[in-house]
Amino acid sequence: MGSVLDGADKETVVHDVFFRLMTNERLRLAFTGGSFGAWISTVARNQAIDYRRRRKLETPMGSPSDMPDDVENATTIDSRVEAQLMVERFRAECLPAKWSPVFEARFVEQLDQSEAARRLGVSRTTLIYQEFRVRTLLRRYFLEAVQP
Repeated sequence: MGSVLDGADKETVVHDVFFRLMTNERLRLAFTGGSFGAWISTVARNQAIDYRRRRKLETPMGSPSDMPDDVENATTIDSRVEAQLMVERFRAECLPAKWSPVFEARFVEQLDQSEAARRLGVSRTTLIYQEFRVRTLLRRYFLEAVQP
């Protein structure tokens, strides 16, 4: 796995592999004996390859000025204002102040993880953890806001 990924990405895959082992009985049953180390290394390497492929396919969203005119025109001022109000309410009601810089960098400015970590002066692993926590809060907040 080390030859496929490094740093925070490698740590993320290690966590994913062990999470899958804990939650997926079929994966655990796939080990039929022999060298456990070789088997888990193969599982981790395959997971790392899948992770790298997914990362390659991700493209950061551009700024609104990069959008085609027809998409820009389809977005109404009312929907923009409503979205801005929901974001402001989320900041005021749910977002801890210590995670506000991560929210701004990753979700508002839409910087990639490496650039956001550099700008905030934190390790990428720390940024990933805080981003995960903010994403969880966002999901919970917007799911509750959508329900009648």
